[in-house]
Amino acid sequence: MGGSQKGKEDVEVGSSASESEYQHALEVVFDDDNAKRRKSSLVSTENPDIVKQAARKRENTSCFVHQLLENQSKSRKGHPALNANEDRNLDKGADARDQAIHSRLLTKRQLSEMAIGVRELSKKLGSIRLKLKVRTIFLLTKAHDSDLIILTRNIAEWLLSSRDQGIEYTVYVENTLEQNRKFDAPGLVSQDPSYEGRLKYWDNELCKKHPHLFDFAVTLGGDGTLLYASWLFQRIVPPVLSFALGSLGFLTKFDYADYQETLSTAFKDGITVSLRLRFEATIMRTQTALDDRKHDLVEELIGDEADNNLTHKPDGSYTILNDIVVDRGPNPTMSSTELFMDEKFMTSVQADGVCVATPTGSTAYNLAAGGSLCHPENPVILVTAICAHTLSFRPVILPDTIVLRVGVPYDARTSSWASFDGRERVELHPGDYVTISASRYPFANVMPQRTSGEDWIGSISRTLNWNSRQKQKSFKEWEEQNLNEKSITLKT
Repeated sequence: MGGSQKGKEDVEVGSSASESEYQHALEVVFDDDNAKRRKSSLVSTENPDIVKQAARKRENTSCFVHQLLENQSKSRKGHPALNANEDRNLDKGADARDQAIHSRLLTKRQLSEMAIGVRELSKKLGSIRLKLKVRTIFLLTKAHDSDLIILTRNIAEWLLSSRDQGIEYTVYVENTLEQNRKFDAPGLVSQDPSYEGRLKYWDNELCKKHPHLFDFAVTLGGDGTLLYASWLFQRIVPPVLSFALGSLGFLTKFDYADYQETLSTAFKDGITVSLRLRFEATIMRTQTALDDRKHDLVEELIGDEADNNLTHKPDGSYTILNDIVVDRGPNPTMSSTELFMDEKFMTSVQADGVCVATPTGSTAYNLAAGGSLCHPENPVILVTAICAHTLSFRPVILPDTIVLRVGVPYDARTSSWASFDGRERVELHPGDYVTISASRYPFANVMPQRTSGEDWIGSISRTLNWNSRQKQKSFKEWEEQNLNEKSITLKT
C-alpha cells in the first residue's frame, strides 16, 4: 500500500472538524412536502412519535466514512490533510430515533437521494486514502479451524506488542477463543502485564449494540468469513481488511504472509475503501384472517386495499451483503411467488425459488442460478429465478432506488422459505412477503492500492476461469501447420 499514488488524495482521520459539520454529512433529507411513503400495507412496530420526529429532521446515512468525506469536502481547499477524531463519538449518540428509520419506509425521492449519496461517496473513496487513528481492532476467524486459530493468535500477539507511534492497540477476539487451547489466551497475556487489559473478547450482542467500539476489523478466512462480519454488524460497519485464507476469495484481497507490512502500512499511510451495497430485507406477516372471503396479495399491496395499513406487520429486518433467497424449502413441489416493484405488480414466478442479489453477491448463488456477473460498483438489484418452470423467464437487473417485494400469494399450495446471506432461514406463509431495498449502511471493504476494475476482472478470471479458451490460430499459423503436415506426409 506504500506511499501516495498519483491522483490519490490523503484524508487523515483526526480531530479538527466541529460536531456541527458532521451533522450535515451526506444526509437523507426528509421533506415535509413529500412525506407520503410508498404503499406497503404494514403496521409499523416502531413508536409513531419517534418516526414522525425522525421524518422531520435530517438523518445521517450513519456510515462513519460519510461523515469523514463530507467533512473533508467542507474543510479542505486544495489537498491538505484533514483531522477528524470525533467520528466515533457522534455515532455513539445514535438512539431509537435513528434505529426507526428503515429504507423501506422512505419515499421514492428519499430512497433515490440516499442511493445517489452513497454512489457519490463510493466514487470519492476510490480516489483517496483514509488515514485512521486506530486503537481498537476487531479480529474474526473461523473458530472451528485450528490452523486459523493459530494464525489469529499470531496477529493478536503482534498487535498487542506493537507500539507504532506510541499507540497501544486493544484487540478483540471471539469469546470462544478465551478457553481455546490453541489460542492459549493465558499464555499470551503472561508475556506482558499490559496485555491483560488490552486483550478483550466480543460476542454477537456486543457487535450488535456497540459497533462504534471498533475502529478497524480484520478477518482471516474466505468470503464466508467476510459475510459473517457483515452479518455481525447489521448497521454501522468498521472498515474490514480481509486476509485470503479460504477457497475462492472474491472479497479477500490480502496475503496473510505479509500481514505485518499490510497492517503497518494501513495504519500509517491509510487505506482505500470500497463501499459495497447492502440490502435491507424485512419480513412482513399477514394480519388478515384466513376466512371464507377470498384474499388477494396484489390487491392488498397495490390495489384497492393498499391504503389499509392493517393487512401486514413487520417481523424482523436483516441487512445482507450477498443475497436474499426465497425458495420452496423442504417442500417437494415448486414454490409460487409474486414480485412487486415499488407500487407495480411485476410478475408471478413458478420455480424452485427466486434469488435477489447485490452486485457483490452476483458471483454467488446468483451465478449458479444463471444470473449476470455484475461489477460491485454498479448500483443495482439482480433478480434471478431458480429453475423456473418456463422457457421465457430471464434474469433482470433493477435500479437500487426501488423497493422490491417478494410475496407468497394466498392461493399458493405451500409456504416458501426466505434465507438471508445463507444464515437465517424463515418460513413465509401464504400472504407473507419480504421487502428488499438498498440499505443505509453499506459495507466498508478495505482494498489494495490498485484500480478496483482490474481487481474484479482478475478475481473472476482467477477463481472462475472466466472466458478461458484456447486462442484461435491466425491464418498464417494455420497455413504453416498445413505445410508442415504435407511435408511430413511426402517424406513418409
